[in-house]
Amino acid sequence: IQKLPGGLRHYRWYLPLMPAATESHNLSDFDLVLSSSSAFSKGVIVSPEAVHISYCHTPTRYLWTDTHSYVEDLRSPGIVKLALPPVLSYLRMWDRAAAERVDKFVANSQTVRRRIEKYYGRTAEVIHPPVDVGNFSVAERPGNFYLVGGRLVPYKRFDLVVRAFSKLGIPLKVFGEGPELENLREIAKPNVEFLGKVSESTKAELYRSALAFIHPHIEDFGITAIEAMASGRPVIALPQGGATETIVPGITGEFLEDQSWENLAHHVIRFDPSRYDSKRIRAHAAQFDASVFKEKMKQFVEQSWKDRETIRLRAHQPLV
Repeated sequence: IQKLPGGLRHYRWYLPLMPAATESHNLSDFDLVLSSSSAFSKGVIVSPEAVHISYCHTPTRYLWTDTHSYVEDLRSPGIVKLALPPVLSYLRMWDRAAAERVDKFVANSQTVRRRIEKYYGRTAEVIHPPVDVGNFSVAERPGNFYLVGGRLVPYKRFDLVVRAFSKLGIPLKVFGEGPELENLREIAKPNVEFLGKVSESTKAELYRSALAFIHPHIEDFGITAIEAMASGRPVIALPQGGATETIVPGITGEFLEDQSWENLAHHVIRFDPSRYDSKRIRAHAAQFDASVFKEKMKQFVEQSWKDRETIRLRAHQPLV
């Protein structure tokens, strides 16, 4: 795809070709294949005797959970939006067929495990993604600002955060880039600072210096929330998705009642950072360290290889 005209920047125009591109990879010489997928890579074709384990970050969002919002939010001519549903329908059928070829699924959260069961009819082991906890540290005293960041796209609802803090006049720093940036700038007041893309060291310093990290959206797992906790900072989050598996209310953060700027503003006004123990928050984050992930994944892969003769018999049995 990247060799086609505009393939690197405008790869979405080549969505109908993605299945063929994925299946074109020749993996016939491999006995064990581990794919990491939130879209197409689980659809690679392996040899009949090989074991294919797919580490699934979510069933493809724009095909299953976010289909309608994906079409509505697409900044394209109307004729493109009219033509898109049949394309997505075709891709949805391929995606389901591709999932059936996988021997074993690993989900990055319980939320994703439930989606795999719902959309693919398959069971999955849960192994949380790795976070390099050692790259983050706790500050003796935080600064005077709140922090939010990541890939600035509409579904992550950074607009709620910017709107809430613009109303409150409390300092907010936003890191990251994405198509939503200009929209966020338009609604932001001077107390909201956009930092753009930052280095890993700068991001670590932002985390440890913030009063709290804001996590306003439904995330499959939520790496940024773990990074904030690894820095000893509490997280104010929506109680859905991966946040429900990683945040302990009253200990490592607190949950919003609903996804609105008004409710977020209410929590920020009432927020008391002195209630939280930074060292305890960091200790909680240690369970998501990369070393834990490596050990769990190693054990899973080794056991799957040992069980390879029986995997094919039970992997594709329908859920009861």
